[in-house]
Amino acid sequence: MLGLGEEGAKPIGKLVEIAGSSSLAALDLQRLIECSQDADASIAQAGQVGSQIKIRTSDGWLIASVRNQRQDREGDGSTVMANIDFLGEGDEEKLTGKIHRFRRGITRYPIPGALIYAASDADLQQVYASDGRSSIQIGTVYPTKDIRAGLYVDAMLGKHFALLGSTGTGKSTSAALILHRICDAAPQGHIVMVDPHGEYAAAFKDTGMILNVDNLQMPYWLMNFEEHCEAFLTTSGSERNEDADILAKCLLKARSKNRLAESIGKITVDSPIPYLLSDLTQILQDEMGKLDKASSSAPYMRIKNKIDELRNDPRYGFMFSGMLVGDTMRAFISKIFRMPGEGKPISIIDVSGVPSDITSTVVAVLSRLVFDFAIWSRNDQQRPILFVCEEAHRYVPNEKNAESSAVGRILSRIAKEGRKYGVSLGLITQRPSDLAEGVLSQCGTIMAMRLNNERDQSFVKAAMPEGARGFLDSIPALRNRECIICGEGVSIPIRVSFDNLEEEKRPSSDDPSFVSLWQQAGGEEDLVERTVERWRSQGRKKADTSL
Repeated sequence: MLGLGEEGAKPIGKLVEIAGSSSLAALDLQRLIECSQDADASIAQAGQVGSQIKIRTSDGWLIASVRNQRQDREGDGSTVMANIDFLGEGDEEKLTGKIHRFRRGITRYPIPGALIYAASDADLQQVYASDGRSSIQIGTVYPTKDIRAGLYVDAMLGKHFALLGSTGTGKSTSAALILHRICDAAPQGHIVMVDPHGEYAAAFKDTGMILNVDNLQMPYWLMNFEEHCEAFLTTSGSERNEDADILAKCLLKARSKNRLAESIGKITVDSPIPYLLSDLTQILQDEMGKLDKASSSAPYMRIKNKIDELRNDPRYGFMFSGMLVGDTMRAFISKIFRMPGEGKPISIIDVSGVPSDITSTVVAVLSRLVFDFAIWSRNDQQRPILFVCEEAHRYVPNEKNAESSAVGRILSRIAKEGRKYGVSLGLITQRPSDLAEGVLSQCGTIMAMRLNNERDQSFVKAAMPEGARGFLDSIPALRNRECIICGEGVSIPIRVSFDNLEEEKRPSSDDPSFVSLWQQAGGEEDLVERTVERWRSQGRKKADTSL
């Protein structure tokens, strides 16, 4: 095997065609074979799809990524034609010839015939070196073994980010790793994460506040009118419009009965003023009594019956309990947003136990509280908040799958306007093609793990910048816990192998081993009995009807 970097000193080809972002290079096949034997991992990858090469200019070096390869059919078979994407440029140290002061973007293009060289580990060390901004280290740059991959936290959070990957690629563990690193770097941070499967409680049991249906205690009166409609109305079309008008009038009256409303003065149907559900149903009953014989009481009964159903069903007790009628808004926001954090800067909202018909409403309330808090505190000392949404395609679906929902609208608004107010959005999904395109396009940093679905691959490629195309072609071939990162959070697009996360910091998302578990016997009767007991106990608690 050749010594470190010996082959990197000789050209491997030359430029034959120059374009704005992508150009055409002719690479010497024999030289590529020679480089593949080099001990330097980066030089050994020279010319391969997704690898980096460097091009000499009059006063420095350009760094480019190889997008694709094909054999030159017109020649003798000794030349490989490759499209390359320019990534950035750096100066040359006159004594050593090494790259330093690397910058993203190109100010001076080369000319046809410019020589191309293999980029070494030492070159890439300069390319990926931190430029002094706050960063977190999350893994190792592929194909090197010792160059650390960093994310610029302010740039990544300032313009939102998305983590995409098929099931089984290590997406949840990678998300936990990134959030752990952010918490370590910013122990007084404010992070809210919606966890639909209850995976992340195990990962953040020591460093976060874990909230679920047992201790969430989210007051129903924090809902705005749109969210009330989602929870209380069961109709559609013209009937829904009629029901909404009735609910708006009665809800405003119920809110107005609170002494807090009197002290504030004029309130709206959206004002987060506590009210009793029993007051709301009584007002509906009174309004129904005022109807003349020609008017139908059906809309009033529909709303009243739905409210009674929510009050009496113990599954909804975390939100529609009589214990939640007090003015707990300050305490609830402090708890959710970690203000103060008390050493636990992240709150994990486990919504796996929330009934499915109200899950999107719960997520809508949480995300809207984040946004509204940021708006109403913008003239005060700023406290930026990161809102992370797992299974994001459920809540902000594309137009084809969209049903008009409050959560989709508020998350879309956060994506478009959140950074103005210090709200960052983190989206995690296994089906990016089912995600609203406008929301993904607002994410300044995209982290793509392996995607098995061709439609998802195409969707992500369309959302990523032109210079990352060479990396993107390798998305179907990524190994578990490998990722392509491009955008604001990194200097140039990189392929990263994530660090191993300590066992106690991993989410509980491992798939069961069917073979090993099916080889075990015994205890099935007790298991069934305990499961049925838990199953039935959700209806055993007495509903609190004092509202």
